Amino acid sequence: MNAVVHATLPAGQYYDSALQTAAIKLLPADYIVTSQPVAIVTLLGSCVAACVYDPALQLGGMNHFMLPDGDTRDVSARYGMHAMELLINELLKRGARRSRLQAKTFGGGNVLRGFQDPIGTRNAEFVLEYLQAERIPLIAQDLGDIFPRKVCFFAQSGRTLVKRLPATREREVADVERAYQSRLSRAPASGGVELF
Repeated sequence: MNAVVHATLPAGQYYDSALQTAAIKLLPADYIVTSQPVAIVTLLGSCVAACVYDPALQLGGMNHFMLPDGDTRDVSARYGMHAMELLINELLKRGARRSRLQAKTFGGGNVLRGFQDPIGTRNAEFVLEYLQAERIPLIAQDLGDIFPRKVCFFAQSGRTLVKRLPATREREVADVERAYQSRLSRAPASGGVELF
């Protein structure tokens, strides 16, 4: 079965003319697993995306989380621990073998300034510690710094393209993340907020 699995709301599917392929837009607090020949595309500021795949099955997925930890009763993909578990469990359910899983991680930019304990840094530290604890090899990473990023992940091959966005987009991404973080602190949310 080659169906695309969505955690919450379906991400937007479109044809990406720059990549010349079908693509799926991944939203914050969501994850996608697929074996289809598509690119999974997301925009990251302080959020982190983990791309995990089984090269033997040509099956992979990506999550997009904003907070490393949170309310243990809330099992949504907006928290790193749950986002990682949801992604890995779906891969295993679809036939992936834990021993073959490989990961790439991106994001964690400190685009929200003025925090003593920057959320981007905490997200990046969390994903690295999680992968190490789970013994999933980290093949590539682009974490930290202050830049927002656009990430394109090809789930069948594990190929990833990363574009660091210019400072002109930094403020836009930071404003969206602040608004999203404010909503998260007021009430539990499911689904995602589109950063594009």
